[in-house]
Amino acid sequence: MDIFNIFTLLGGLAFFLYGMTVMSGGLEKVAGGKMEQLLREMTSNPIKSLVLGMGITVIVQSSSAVTVMLVGLVNSGIMNLTQAIGVIMGSNVGTTVTAWILSLSGIESDNIFVQLLKPESFSPLLALAGVIMMMASKKSKTKNVGTILIGFAILMFGMELMKNAMSPLADMPEFTNILTAFSNPLFGILIGTVVTAVIQSSAASVGILQALSLTGSISYGMAFPIIMGQNIGTCISAVLSAIGVNTNARRVAAAHIMFNILGTIIFMIGFQIVTSFWVIPLFSKSINPFGIAVLHSIFNLATTAMLFPFTKQLEKIAVFMVKDDKDAKEKEVIIDERLLLSPSFAIGECARLTAEMAKIVEYNFLNSTKMLKSYHQRSAEHIAENELQIDTYEDKLGSFLLKLSARQLSDEDSNRITQLLLTIGDYERIGDHASYILKIAETMHEKKQKFSPEAIEELKVIVHAVSEIFRMTLEVFTGDNVILAQEVEPLEQVIKKNIRKVKSRHVKRLKDGLCSVDVSFMFSDLMNDLRRIAAHCSNIATCAIQIKESSMEKHEYSHRTKSLENTDFTNKYESYKSIYSVSKN
Repeated sequence: MDIFNIFTLLGGLAFFLYGMTVMSGGLEKVAGGKMEQLLREMTSNPIKSLVLGMGITVIVQSSSAVTVMLVGLVNSGIMNLTQAIGVIMGSNVGTTVTAWILSLSGIESDNIFVQLLKPESFSPLLALAGVIMMMASKKSKTKNVGTILIGFAILMFGMELMKNAMSPLADMPEFTNILTAFSNPLFGILIGTVVTAVIQSSAASVGILQALSLTGSISYGMAFPIIMGQNIGTCISAVLSAIGVNTNARRVAAAHIMFNILGTIIFMIGFQIVTSFWVIPLFSKSINPFGIAVLHSIFNLATTAMLFPFTKQLEKIAVFMVKDDKDAKEKEVIIDERLLLSPSFAIGECARLTAEMAKIVEYNFLNSTKMLKSYHQRSAEHIAENELQIDTYEDKLGSFLLKLSARQLSDEDSNRITQLLLTIGDYERIGDHASYILKIAETMHEKKQKFSPEAIEELKVIVHAVSEIFRMTLEVFTGDNVILAQEVEPLEQVIKKNIRKVKSRHVKRLKDGLCSVDVSFMFSDLMNDLRRIAAHCSNIATCAIQIKESSMEKHEYSHRTKSLENTDFTNKYESYKSIYSVSKN
C-alpha cells in the first residue's frame, strides 16, 4: 500500500460522506413537513417515540443528525427529555439500515442477476437516471428523487474507492501485525470510538469497517468490539451540540451517551464471559460486509430491547449527571438553530411558532379594543408585555427563516419560507396597531374623554368586522384554508369603505360641535389603525392564495377578484356589506 492508496482512501471517504449528505438531503425534501407532523402525533408515548426515531433516522440516514435535532427541540421546549430518550433509542435501530445497504458491496457471484445487485453494477444507472430527472423535470419532487439517486451513486462510488484502496492491505505483513492489537476487545472499542468521533458519522465508520473486511483480515471477534465503539463515538455530535444549551437539552446528550455506554458494557461483559469459557469458531472466522451489518443490527436491536423498559431510570441517570444550575438563569429559546440541520422540519416548527405569535396578537387586538370601553391598568400591562413578546417572535423567527432560506431547499419549502416571512411581518404590524389602540384608550382614560354615542355605535360595527376578518385570517393560516382566504378580500373592502364613510361623518360631527378636536383626532387615528389591521389581514390571506397559485402578484389578484366579471366576489361583498352596515337607521 503506497501513498496513492492513502489518497484514494481519503477521497473515497470524502465521496462517501458527500453522497450521504446529498442523499439524506433529498430524502428529507421528499418527506417535507411530514416529519414535523409525525413528531406531534408520535411522541405521546415511549413506543411511538421509538418508532418515530427509527423512521426519521431512516429518512435522514444519520443518527447523529437526529440527536443534534433532538437537542435543539428540547432546548426550544418543543419536546421533553422522556420523549427524546425514546427517539434516541429508535434512532440507534434506524441507523442499522445504512449498514445493510452498504453490505451489498460484498456480494460475490457469477450469476448475472446476483451481480446486478452489486452497487458497482447498478449505481451508474441510478446516477444517469438521477441526472436525467434533475435536468428534464420541472417538478421539484421529481428533482428531489433524482438527488436521492445521485447521492446514493456517489456514496457507493466512495465505498468502492475505499474498498479498492484497502485491498493491498491483505498482502502486507505489517498490517497483519497491527491487527493482532485488535484481539484485545478494549482496543477495538477504543478504535471504533475514536474513528467515529473524528469523522462524526457512524455510517461512514461502519462503511470503512465493511470496506476493510473485504481484505479478509478482520474476524467476527475483532469486528464486534469495534462496532460497540462506533456506537459510543457517534455520541460526539450530541456532546458538541449540547454546548451552550439549557439543562434539559444537555441531559439529552447525557442520555444518548449513557444508552450507548450501558449497551456496550452489557455486551462486553457477555462477550468476555462467553470467550472465557467457550471457544466459538465463528469469532475467529473472517467477517464480510454482510456479517458486519448483522452484528450491527443485533447489537442495536438487543441494546434497545434491554434498555427500553428502563427509560425512566435512564432519564434519572441523565438528571443525576446534569444537575440543575440554580444560580444560572436560562434564556427562553424561541427556536434553536440546530434545527437548521433539518430544513423541512424547521419550516414546520416556524409555522407553529407563527401561529402562537398570531394568538398573542389576537389577544392584544381584542383586549385593546375592549379597553376603549373600560380601561384596566393590569390588562394594559399584560398587553404591553405581550407586545414585547411579539417583537421577540418577529425578530427570532425572521432571523432564523433568513438563515434557513440560504439552505438548499425544494421549491415548496422556499415558497413556504417566503410566506412565513411576509406573514410574521404582517402579524407584527397588527400587534403594533393594537398597541396604538391601547395608547388611545389610555389617553382617553387619563383625560376622562369619551366618543359621542353615534361614534360608539359606528365603532362597534367596525371593530366587529375587523375581529371577524382577523379570525378568518388566523384560520386561513393555521388550517391552510385557501377557500376561506377567498372571503377575506371582500370583507376587507367592506371595512375600508365603511371606515371612509364613518370618518366623513365624524368630520361633520366635528363641524357641528358634537365632539372636541382632541377626540376627533383620536377617533381618526383609531379608524386608521383598524383599517391597517384589516389590510394586513388581507395581505396574509392573499399570500396564502399566492403560494397555492404559484406566486401571483398581489395587485393582479386584487384586480381579478374585484373585477365586474367576478360574481363570487360581488356576492360575498354584498353579503358582508349587509352584515356590517354603518348606515343610519
